Amino acid sequence: MDVFPTIRQTGMPLDFDDRPLAKRVGLVILATDHTTEPDFQRMVASDRIGLYTARIPYANPTTPDNLRRMQPSLTEGARLILPDEDLDVICYSCTSASVVIGDDDIEAAINRAKPGIPVVTPPLATVRGLQAVGARRISILTPYTIETSTPMAQYFAAKGFEIASFTCFGLEDDREMARINPQSLICAAREATAKDADALFISCTAVRAAGVAHAIEQAIDKPVVSSNLATAWATLRICDDNAPRPELGRLMAQPMAGW
Repeated sequence: MDVFPTIRQTGMPLDFDDRPLAKRVGLVILATDHTTEPDFQRMVASDRIGLYTARIPYANPTTPDNLRRMQPSLTEGARLILPDEDLDVICYSCTSASVVIGDDDIEAAINRAKPGIPVVTPPLATVRGLQAVGARRISILTPYTIETSTPMAQYFAAKGFEIASFTCFGLEDDREMARINPQSLICAAREATAKDADALFISCTAVRAAGVAHAIEQAIDKPVVSSNLATAWATLRICDDNAPRPELGRLMAQPMAGW
């Protein structure tokens, strides 16, 4: 028989902070995502900024039709993140789905659960990031098929960018995209970057490009913007973290003019 002292409830008064952490970042990510959380833990999380994640259903292959099927899950995914509590920003971590669904429709779906909260999508963060590094003519590298890459080209052309070159790997499974070796990315980025491009954009939140963005910049002597690098940059700036971190890439030394 266990013997332990009588449990006493103290009457000592307690002080409570408004929040456990000063800033709250919500992440809505794919059920199959291997990369967003590690990237955001490395680049965004701190003793001031907390990350809170919800995963939503997703089934490969990565085609425009399958990507669109995530749209109905966005509202409930956002609702599951700290229910009835405010967030400072919510990121939807899928570049290709954001392109085919549309930034505005994603924002509307998430704001149905979290009204008035800034919503960051990877392509829109990339547009802001490319503008911040002064790029107008860009090279694009994606892991997708040509079918899934085509809407990406149309998106950036519609945003006013000249596309100097566009290269894709032809992969259909985002879990395979996450397994691309970083050294392979560096080599592929060097081959994919046009000489007359102002910057290189590496698409896909599954691809581990953010971790080697600085190394790619050294290899091509141009700014590199990747999906997760751009969303992390935008998230930090929305959370009033403006500290330059050029060791992560040139973008992370740039300010952001609003969201």
